[in-house]
Amino acid sequence: MYRPGELGSADRAAWTALQSKAHLNGSPELANPFLSPEFALAVGRARHGVRIAVVREDGEPAAFFPFQRTAAGVGRAVGLGVSDSQGLVHRPGFAWDAQELLRACGLAVWEFDHLVEGQTPFEAGASGTFPSPVMDIDQGYEAYLSRLRARSPKFTRTTLAKERKLGRDAGEVRYVHHEHDPAALRTLMAWKSAQYRRTGRSDRFAHPWINQLVQQLFHTRSEPFAGILSVLYVGGRPVAAHFGLRTERVLACWFPAYDTAFAKYSPGLILHLRMAEAAAADGIAYLDLGRGHKEYKDSLKTRELLVSEGWVTRRHPVALGHRARRAPVRALRNAVLSRPELFEPADRILKRMGKIRSKG
Repeated sequence: MYRPGELGSADRAAWTALQSKAHLNGSPELANPFLSPEFALAVGRARHGVRIAVVREDGEPAAFFPFQRTAAGVGRAVGLGVSDSQGLVHRPGFAWDAQELLRACGLAVWEFDHLVEGQTPFEAGASGTFPSPVMDIDQGYEAYLSRLRARSPKFTRTTLAKERKLGRDAGEVRYVHHEHDPAALRTLMAWKSAQYRRTGRSDRFAHPWINQLVQQLFHTRSEPFAGILSVLYVGGRPVAAHFGLRTERVLACWFPAYDTAFAKYSPGLILHLRMAEAAAADGIAYLDLGRGHKEYKDSLKTRELLVSEGWVTRRHPVALGHRARRAPVRALRNAVLSRPELFEPADRILKRMGKIRSKG
């Protein structure tokens, strides 16, 4: 077991190699950027308690398990709350016992909310499974657009028409797939904070560690991992932006936002189509839009992955106490999110509160 700064270059290279070959070995979900060593190391610089367990067989690394833990032995998925893909990265055919792994890591419990498919030893502790929409572009952007036209002809036609109208009304539309200007990132974060406040949600960028994490990942560019800031400009000014993470085959969508002054043109949708086009040219297989029901995700998706939430526990008082505190909160939240008759009035209340907070 290592602290992030103690992980050697050979182990990091082995970890990356497992991800690069994951799609060939029947586990494409392991290629997600949130399962990369770069993400775990960045979280380790922003948060205390990050550890990386390396399981070796015949002296060679067979699996990597990043996590966060408290002194009491409460474990969480690394970056829990902002990580959209969690689990153990392993070689083909590797099997493990969840209880044994937790014991070796000094954990009484390990909590997850975006566990990827195929993690059978952990899935026994799942309390719920949820869709994570995907935009498939492995056959190229035109193939994706053709599928979108066939499934949602009006949506596709309207979105492309709005892009043309945006250009006529406001100036030249220009897209930058990998923007390196830190000012553009600050603009995106300001838009996103305003969106959180406007909709009554908790502002993630009010947490210093999340700010630090995003700033670090913005400057992280290795092979094949990178933080990608994509920006849609109109008449020289940014109108929509997105910050996400990429590996060789996956672009994980993370923080999208736009200038509300241009809302009638749906700049966020235009941005996602441009992102798909550029990512396809880079050899990306799919964009993972992340867990959570949103109308724009339903409009853009071609299929869905599944992620789970829950706990893996040992017979330990700490595990019992942690689960007793967390389970009711999660159950209530999921009940509200899954039932329109509960979600819609709750959403209206949050937005009303957001308006009051924004005015204040």
